[in-house]
Amino acid sequence: MSGTKKNKKKKKGLKKNQIIGLIQGIFTNNPKQSFNYKQISDLLGLKKATLKQGVVEVLYELLESGFLTEISKGKFKLLSRGSFVVGTVDATSTGAAYIVPQDGVGDDIFVSQQNLKNALNGDLVKVQTFAKKRRRSAEGEVVEVIERKRDTFVGSIEMSKDFAFLVTNKKVMFKDLFIPLNKLNGAKAGQLAVGRITDWEDYTKNPFGEIIDVLGDAGENNAEMHAILAEFDLPYHYPEKVVEAAEKISETISDEDRKGRRDFRQTPTFTIDPADAKDFDDALSLKKLPNGNWEVGVHIADVTHYVKPNTLIDKEGYERATSVYLVDRVVPILPERLSNNICSLRPNEEKLCFSVVFELDDQANLLDTWYGKTMILSDRRFSYEEAQQVIETGDGDYKQEMLTLDKLAKGLRKQRFANGAISFERSEVKFDIDEKGKPLSVYFKESKDANKLIEEFMLLANKRVAEFIGNKEVTKGVGKAKTFVYRVHNNPDPDKFENFARFVRKFGYEAMPMGTERISSSINRLLQEVEGKKEQNIIETLAIRTMAKASYSTNNVGHYGLAFKYYSHFTSPIRRYPDMIVHRLLSLYLEDGKSVDDEKTEEQCKHCSKMEVTAAEAERSSIKLKQVEFMKEHVGSEFSGVISGVTEWGFYVELDENKCEGMVSIRNLDDDFYRFDEENYCIVGRKFNKKYQLGDAVKILVAKANLIKKQLDFELVSQ
Repeated sequence: MSGTKKNKKKKKGLKKNQIIGLIQGIFTNNPKQSFNYKQISDLLGLKKATLKQGVVEVLYELLESGFLTEISKGKFKLLSRGSFVVGTVDATSTGAAYIVPQDGVGDDIFVSQQNLKNALNGDLVKVQTFAKKRRRSAEGEVVEVIERKRDTFVGSIEMSKDFAFLVTNKKVMFKDLFIPLNKLNGAKAGQLAVGRITDWEDYTKNPFGEIIDVLGDAGENNAEMHAILAEFDLPYHYPEKVVEAAEKISETISDEDRKGRRDFRQTPTFTIDPADAKDFDDALSLKKLPNGNWEVGVHIADVTHYVKPNTLIDKEGYERATSVYLVDRVVPILPERLSNNICSLRPNEEKLCFSVVFELDDQANLLDTWYGKTMILSDRRFSYEEAQQVIETGDGDYKQEMLTLDKLAKGLRKQRFANGAISFERSEVKFDIDEKGKPLSVYFKESKDANKLIEEFMLLANKRVAEFIGNKEVTKGVGKAKTFVYRVHNNPDPDKFENFARFVRKFGYEAMPMGTERISSSINRLLQEVEGKKEQNIIETLAIRTMAKASYSTNNVGHYGLAFKYYSHFTSPIRRYPDMIVHRLLSLYLEDGKSVDDEKTEEQCKHCSKMEVTAAEAERSSIKLKQVEFMKEHVGSEFSGVISGVTEWGFYVELDENKCEGMVSIRNLDDDFYRFDEENYCIVGRKFNKKYQLGDAVKILVAKANLIKKQLDFELVSQ
């Protein structure tokens, strides 16, 4: 009796998601049979009219989602299925997603939010495709999550009497994690923490999880920075085993280490870096040759002398792929003992380097290049400001060397722009921060001659290393060049560039090439014309967006932005793992070693490119956090700004005074009903035709500063 009562009670208490699952099961188990709502209700033992009506609603929902087809009025059958496809989830802002096939064959498959089950952005999934219906693209349903991109998530703790939740960033994880009280690991309400999914059987409910790390109190700087890193699945501490391995590396340079190296210890050598830098991975040397030409040495820390392939340190460096530069800290790829001590080219310390040495004439024409392992002893550590003072005043330490290098760098820069390089020189936003991480003021870091001096010689070294391997005439190879890691940058997308050109015409500028101009030349002309104008920042931002993204690849397509046929990354192995790969390959090929495996190297390139993008997103998030924190003191104040972005939900405004960016919601524009005009980068009022367009000057009031969402809300001030 008790069992029967329980079953009846269970049926009466069926929830909609349970009914959906049961109905899907009936059709899946009977793929050739059709059913109407009465037959389904009978099979489920549903007697009440309200429950039967619920079955009708579910049947039509499953029809709409593409799970069923209606073969006659009220008669449904399982929609014939296509093949299974394995691919990666690319989630959209609406909650639906496209599945990008793993093998790269075929179009992306659209999956509605309901049919995603518990798959998350970036997961590797198995999808069963539907027969094409109304949509132009193929549709499907996730049937299995093969591999999670991540199972840990960052959020804030919310407590109740009997349980807790980890409230997550909905862009990363659309459901909060349900945390049993015995799985809190000491976390308290309001704290930031990292949780891991332990169970997620029913995709309609919240996943169960456990807290694996407590980051600290929300609003506390260290906790917030660690939360940003955790949110992007980036490490925020170094594994002890890796640190221990680094401690065992000797900093003593032996006679064996010196063997076969070219000695530059008697040549004037110095470093130029930011004032707060600790990892100096490049130095310049200069001496005049007997023939009157100049020998310029670009000396790069020989990191791979200390970090051997497949060691603990190497594996950790590869996983990280790039150092992450947040507002107040650097998260390095190498342990501090290596990055700031053994490998860092500190003054008055003998160091091992991998160098590219140039012979240049007075006009900066390149006459010869040498590549090889070296020893150096840096004579002086300059900050950019100190080097700039020597350049501007013509006085100070190593003034003759500094002025000569500056002259040669300007010659190289002139040649580069003559060859079609694009001159993007946007100001960097920086913060003055106190010891607790609170932003006190905002300032702009501009690139001056000292920065450009270093930039030109690093560019030349990277270019020549890539040419040495990639150019058959230089390597005197037969057939294709040996496998190498290139830094590539494709030509601009023609459609994007045409839209950009159409937009800048509204300001009275022309971006399209004139006469015999190349696109790169027309962009440089445009950038010169907008310099100092109020629309400069917007046009420069949009110009950058029209460019393809630079990445790493074994397939050399050149670097469009720099106008280099061959380009690589050789000069920052302390900060970038691709440079370590390049050092190893160059060393191997200088000894006439065989070409390495192309597929494996390309896989490394893709990983490094992906991690570079992730690091950049984390860096932007830390800047946004400090902008919001800084503007919190200015809620209620008015500022002038420029519309920097337009979307269907409103427009973003970048403030003139400090470059902080916030949003004016379309809901708060109550003088008309506005719609988004994507093609013209504006929103337009339907009744009065008033426009708010990208680049427009506006005045706003700071309404809210939300630290949790890293979001500034602005309200328009009537003008």
